[in-house]
Amino acid sequence: MTKRERVIQALTHHDTDIVPYHVDLTGQAWERTAKYLGDDHFTDKIGNHISGVYYSGDGVEIKEGYFKDDFGVIWNKTGVDKDIGVIDNFVIPEPDISVYTFPEVDEARLRKNFEEAMKNRGDTFVFAELGFSLFERAWTLTGMENLLVYMLTEPDFVKALFGKITEFNLKLLKIYGDYDFDGYHFGDDWGQQHGTIMGPGHWRKWIKPSLAEMYAYAHKQSGFVSQHSCGDIHELFPDLIDIGLNVYQTFQPEIYDIKAVKDEFGGKLSFWGGISTQRLLPFETPEGVVKKAKEIMGIMSKNGGYIAAPTHSIPGDVPPENIVALIEMLKNQ
Repeated sequence: MTKRERVIQALTHHDTDIVPYHVDLTGQAWERTAKYLGDDHFTDKIGNHISGVYYSGDGVEIKEGYFKDDFGVIWNKTGVDKDIGVIDNFVIPEPDISVYTFPEVDEARLRKNFEEAMKNRGDTFVFAELGFSLFERAWTLTGMENLLVYMLTEPDFVKALFGKITEFNLKLLKIYGDYDFDGYHFGDDWGQQHGTIMGPGHWRKWIKPSLAEMYAYAHKQSGFVSQHSCGDIHELFPDLIDIGLNVYQTFQPEIYDIKAVKDEFGGKLSFWGGISTQRLLPFETPEGVVKKAKEIMGIMSKNGGYIAAPTHSIPGDVPPENIVALIEMLKNQ
């Protein structure tokens, strides 16, 4: 069975010979682990079942540690978070859609990325990824606090803004459709440690309609739709299933009762994640990491529907010993 076949087997809710898995690391975690192993190519040997190709709008470095993306947003990567950074400017400083012009899709760059990724896909399951797919894209343009206030005070502006973002995304998805991807993976954080950032009512009003449109478009081109959102979004699971979500990532065990969620939604939704980067990987011993990860995998992989993975790209505070122990356990199931 190839890795791709194994992922498809799991996502169609069938048991697999081993649990498909994916391990991703932040730059800081990669550096520490490469040094610990004395091997700059250790990630090539992980055996990940999933690969991804995405629209990269990271843009160019305008001064040391500051990057201007395609949307004109400047990202400060000089602090603790050197992978994503924090926004340094508001390109839409007032609730008026006319003050901003959306960028054109860089189709040549996009196709070059896709062709390179598909050439090197091996036997993996390939997701076409679209990060910052709606809410995150909006608040990076306006500021999060402003956007949340605008949801209450400036509904016409929010509607126009989300409409423009959706229009841009559909242009991307049309290009994605020219390639033989196995699934589509959307990224958009809606959750916090307890509940959603904007509340389920505002999520259903502002986000669900655009999301349903993008999911429907993706389903015309591929069998699987995946959604990343950090935090507690359990109130949204029925809505997401209703509009066609197949896979939820990331699934944080410090937030969810994983057995209860698996029992309630496991027949309709697959889960990707489950191995905590918040509480397990940074603080446990290597033996403790392996023991707990195996326990989680045993619960979540029953009747398929599970991709084992850390709940996020492994951050730099995780000891390399724990990273290596997890990888070796996954490789030697």
